[in-house]
Amino acid sequence: QVQLVESGGGLVQAGGSLRLSCAASGRTFSIYSMGWFRQAPGKEREFVATISWSGGSTSYADSVKGRFAISRVKFKNTVYLQMNSLKPEDTAVYYCNAKAIGRPDSWGQGTQVTVSS
Repeated sequence: QVQLVESGGGLVQAGGSLRLSCAASGRTFSIYSMGWFRQAPGKEREFVATISWSGGSTSYADSVKGRFAISRVKFKNTVYLQMNSLKPEDTAVYYCNAKAIGRPDSWGQGTQVTVSS
């Protein structure tokens, strides 16, 4: 089992920045990618960004390209999401995700990001 612990959410004004962190523990050797999803009230959970664990290849939703950057520090089993130029429409609960070999996706508890105008 993989456990994910998130941190870094909070309240920020439009145009500001936040960095989210997600630390994985447990069966971390089975992880092949990690990423971030978000869900606003009354809306579907949507993809934000992913990173492959071995090669570090990244993928982003069109809505965050050029503003967000995902990265990982492998020896810490930690993934980050640097969020710049935040907009009110970025307000959501952000969930860390890990894909592991031979088991369902793991999810963090979620961290609230609120961007005020």
